[in-house]
Amino acid sequence: MGYRWDFSAILQFSTWLNAIKITLLYSIGTVAGGMIVGGICGVGLLSHRRWVTAPVYAYVELFRCTPLLVQIVWFYYALPIILDYSLPAWLASALGLTLYQGAFCAEIFRGGVVSIDKGQWQAARALGMTYGQLMWHIILPQATRRMVPPFVNQGVLQLKNTSLLYVVAVPDLMYTSSLIVGATYRPLEVYTFVALLYFLLLYPATVFSKRLEQRFDR
Repeated sequence: MGYRWDFSAILQFSTWLNAIKITLLYSIGTVAGGMIVGGICGVGLLSHRRWVTAPVYAYVELFRCTPLLVQIVWFYYALPIILDYSLPAWLASALGLTLYQGAFCAEIFRGGVVSIDKGQWQAARALGMTYGQLMWHIILPQATRRMVPPFVNQGVLQLKNTSLLYVVAVPDLMYTSSLIVGATYRPLEVYTFVALLYFLLLYPATVFSKRLEQRFDR
Protein backbone atom coordinates (compact mmCIF):
# COMPACT_ATOMS: atom_id res chain seq x y z
CA MET A 1 0.00 0.00 0.00
CA GLY A 2 1.53 3.32 -1.11
CA TYR A 3 2.16 6.24 1.18
CA ARG A 4 -0.60 8.87 1.18
CA TRP A 5 0.75 12.37 1.20
CA ASP A 6 -1.10 14.87 3.37
CA PHE A 7 0.19 18.44 3.11
CA SER A 8 -2.50 19.82 5.39
CA ALA A 9 0.10 19.49 8.16
CA ILE A 10 2.12 22.36 6.69
CA LEU A 11 -0.76 24.78 6.20
CA GLN A 12 0.27 27.00 9.11
CA PHE A 13 1.47 30.03 7.21
CA SER A 14 1.79 32.46 10.11
CA THR A 15 3.90 29.94 12.02
CA TRP A 16 6.21 29.40 9.05
CA LEU A 17 6.53 33.12 8.37
CA ASN A 18 7.56 33.73 11.97
CA ALA A 19 10.13 30.91 11.72
CA ILE A 20 11.54 32.35 8.48
CA LYS A 21 11.76 35.80 10.08
CA ILE A 22 13.69 34.44 13.06
CA THR A 23 16.01 32.42 10.80
CA LEU A 24 16.80 35.45 8.64
CA LEU A 25 17.24 37.76 11.63
CA TYR A 26 19.74 35.39 13.20
CA SER A 27 21.54 34.99 9.88
CA ILE A 28 21.83 38.73 9.19
CA GLY A 29 22.59 39.68 12.79
CA THR A 30 25.29 37.07 13.38
CA VAL A 31 26.89 37.65 9.98
CA ALA A 32 27.12 41.38 10.70
CA GLY A 33 28.42 40.76 14.21
CA GLY A 34 30.85 38.13 12.96
CA MET A 35 32.26 40.50 10.35
CA ILE A 36 32.88 43.14 13.00
CA VAL A 37 34.56 40.61 15.29
CA GLY A 38 36.46 39.17 12.33
CA GLY A 39 37.70 42.57 11.20
CA ILE A 40 39.03 43.41 14.66
CA CYS A 41 40.62 39.99 15.10
CA GLY A 42 41.98 40.07 11.55
CA VAL A 43 43.86 43.25 12.39
CA GLY A 44 45.13 41.52 15.53
CA LEU A 45 46.43 38.58 13.50
CA LEU A 46 48.46 41.01 11.37
CA SER A 47 50.18 42.52 14.40
CA HIS A 48 53.88 41.88 15.00
CA ARG A 49 53.33 41.85 18.76
CA ARG A 50 52.99 38.31 20.09
CA TRP A 51 50.93 39.38 23.10
CA VAL A 52 48.31 40.59 20.59
CA THR A 53 48.44 37.75 18.08
CA ALA A 54 48.60 34.86 20.59
CA PRO A 55 45.13 35.29 22.19
CA VAL A 56 43.53 36.17 18.84
CA TYR A 57 45.08 33.11 17.20
CA ALA A 58 43.88 30.94 20.11
CA TYR A 59 40.32 32.26 19.71
CA VAL A 60 40.30 31.75 15.93
CA GLU A 61 41.64 28.21 16.07
CA LEU A 62 39.39 27.24 18.98
CA PHE A 63 36.21 28.29 17.18
CA ARG A 64 37.31 27.02 13.77
CA CYS A 65 38.33 23.61 15.10
CA THR A 66 35.30 22.78 17.25
CA PRO A 67 31.80 22.01 15.93
CA LEU A 68 29.31 24.86 16.00
CA LEU A 69 26.73 22.59 17.62
CA VAL A 70 29.09 22.00 20.55
CA GLN A 71 29.70 25.74 20.87
CA ILE A 72 26.00 26.60 20.99
CA VAL A 73 25.33 23.89 23.58
CA TRP A 74 28.35 25.03 25.64
CA PHE A 75 27.20 28.65 25.70
CA TYR A 76 23.70 27.61 26.73
CA TYR A 77 24.44 24.89 29.31
CA ALA A 78 28.06 25.33 30.47
CA LEU A 79 28.74 29.09 30.43
CA PRO A 80 25.91 29.84 32.91
CA ILE A 81 27.66 27.54 35.42
CA ILE A 82 30.81 29.67 35.16
CA LEU A 83 28.92 32.97 35.26
CA ASP A 84 26.38 31.81 37.84
CA TYR A 85 23.79 33.38 35.57
CA SER A 86 21.39 31.64 33.21
CA LEU A 87 21.66 32.90 29.63
CA PRO A 88 18.47 33.03 27.55
CA ALA A 89 18.47 30.72 24.54
CA TRP A 90 18.49 33.59 22.05
CA LEU A 91 21.62 35.12 23.60
CA ALA A 92 23.52 31.86 24.00
CA SER A 93 22.85 30.84 20.41
CA ALA A 94 23.64 34.32 19.09
CA LEU A 95 26.99 34.29 20.92
CA GLY A 96 27.87 30.91 19.49
CA LEU A 97 26.94 31.85 15.92
CA THR A 98 28.60 35.27 16.06
CA LEU A 99 31.91 34.07 17.50
CA TYR A 100 31.98 31.13 15.11
CA GLN A 101 31.40 33.46 12.18
CA GLY A 102 33.96 35.90 13.55
CA ALA A 103 36.69 33.26 13.60
CA PHE A 104 36.26 32.51 9.91
CA CYS A 105 35.93 36.18 8.99
CA ALA A 106 39.19 36.93 10.80
CA GLU A 107 41.01 34.43 8.59
CA ILE A 108 39.34 35.83 5.48
CA PHE A 109 40.41 39.34 6.45
CA ARG A 110 43.97 38.27 7.23
CA GLY A 111 44.22 36.24 4.04
CA GLY A 112 42.95 39.12 1.93
CA VAL A 113 45.49 41.55 3.33
CA VAL A 114 48.53 39.25 3.10
CA SER A 115 47.59 38.30 -0.48
CA ILE A 116 48.58 41.77 -1.70
CA ASP A 117 51.99 41.74 -3.36
CA LYS A 118 54.83 42.65 -1.00
CA GLY A 119 56.21 45.09 -3.58
CA GLN A 120 53.25 47.39 -2.97
CA TRP A 121 53.95 47.42 0.77
CA GLN A 122 57.57 48.28 0.12
CA ALA A 123 56.75 50.96 -2.45
CA ALA A 124 54.28 52.66 -0.08
CA ARG A 125 56.82 52.66 2.75
CA ALA A 126 59.42 54.09 0.37
CA LEU A 127 57.03 56.98 -0.25
CA GLY A 128 56.97 57.68 3.49
CA MET A 129 53.41 56.45 4.17
CA THR A 130 52.46 55.54 7.71
CA TYR A 131 51.02 52.09 8.41
CA GLY A 132 47.52 53.57 8.59
CA GLN A 133 47.88 55.41 5.28
CA LEU A 134 49.33 52.30 3.67
CA MET A 135 46.43 50.15 4.78
CA TRP A 136 43.70 52.69 4.01
CA HIS A 137 44.88 53.92 0.61
CA ILE A 138 46.81 51.00 -0.86
CA ILE A 139 46.17 47.61 0.75
CA LEU A 140 42.52 47.56 1.87
CA PRO A 141 40.99 48.82 -1.41
CA GLN A 142 42.65 45.94 -3.24
CA ALA A 143 42.19 43.36 -0.48
CA THR A 144 38.48 44.14 -0.17
CA ARG A 145 37.87 42.95 -3.72
CA ARG A 146 39.38 39.61 -2.75
CA MET A 147 37.56 39.41 0.57
CA VAL A 148 34.02 40.05 -0.67
CA PRO A 149 33.35 36.67 -2.37
CA PRO A 150 34.53 34.55 0.60
CA PHE A 151 32.63 36.82 3.00
CA VAL A 152 29.44 36.24 0.97
CA ASN A 153 30.08 32.49 0.86
CA GLN A 154 30.55 32.44 4.60
CA GLY A 155 27.28 34.34 4.98
CA VAL A 156 25.49 31.67 2.95
CA LEU A 157 26.97 28.98 5.17
CA GLN A 158 25.82 30.90 8.22
CA LEU A 159 22.23 30.73 7.00
CA LYS A 160 22.60 26.95 6.94
CA ASN A 161 24.17 27.01 10.40
CA THR A 162 21.05 28.57 11.91
CA SER A 163 19.37 25.17 11.57
CA LEU A 164 21.36 24.15 14.66
CA LEU A 165 19.41 26.61 16.80
CA TYR A 166 16.75 23.97 17.37
CA VAL A 167 18.94 22.30 20.04
CA VAL A 168 18.30 25.23 22.41
CA ALA A 169 14.66 25.67 21.38
CA VAL A 170 15.02 28.89 19.38
CA PRO A 171 11.89 28.90 17.17
CA ASP A 172 13.65 28.93 13.81
CA LEU A 173 12.64 26.85 10.81
CA MET A 174 14.08 23.58 12.09
CA TYR A 175 12.66 23.86 15.60
CA THR A 176 9.27 24.95 14.26
CA SER A 177 9.19 21.95 11.91
CA SER A 178 9.95 19.60 14.83
CA LEU A 179 7.02 21.06 16.78
CA ILE A 180 4.67 20.62 13.83
CA VAL A 181 5.87 17.03 13.33
CA GLY A 182 5.21 16.32 17.01
CA ALA A 183 1.67 17.68 16.66
CA THR A 184 0.75 16.13 13.29
CA TYR A 185 2.93 12.99 12.99
CA ARG A 186 3.67 13.88 9.36
CA PRO A 187 7.49 14.04 9.24
CA LEU A 188 7.75 13.35 5.50
CA GLU A 189 5.58 16.28 4.47
CA VAL A 190 6.91 18.71 7.08
CA TYR A 191 10.62 18.02 6.62
CA THR A 192 10.23 17.99 2.84
CA PHE A 193 8.58 21.39 3.06
CA VAL A 194 11.23 22.83 5.37
CA ALA A 195 13.95 21.55 3.04
CA LEU A 196 12.18 23.39 0.20
CA LEU A 197 12.06 26.57 2.30
CA TYR A 198 15.79 26.40 2.99
CA PHE A 199 16.42 25.84 -0.71
CA LEU A 200 14.33 28.89 -1.65
CA LEU A 201 16.27 30.99 0.85
CA LEU A 202 19.72 29.66 -0.01
CA TYR A 203 19.65 29.21 -3.77
CA PRO A 204 19.35 32.95 -4.64
CA ALA A 205 22.15 33.71 -2.16
CA THR A 206 24.33 31.01 -3.73
CA VAL A 207 23.71 32.35 -7.25
CA PHE A 208 24.48 35.88 -6.05
CA SER A 209 27.70 34.63 -4.47
CA LYS A 210 28.85 32.98 -7.70
CA ARG A 211 28.08 36.05 -9.80
CA LEU A 212 29.86 38.27 -7.31
CA GLU A 213 32.91 36.03 -7.39
CA GLN A 214 32.96 36.11 -11.20
CA ARG A 215 32.65 39.89 -11.16
CA PHE A 216 35.54 40.39 -8.76
CA ASP A 217 37.72 37.88 -10.64
CA ARG A 218 37.69 40.05 -13.78
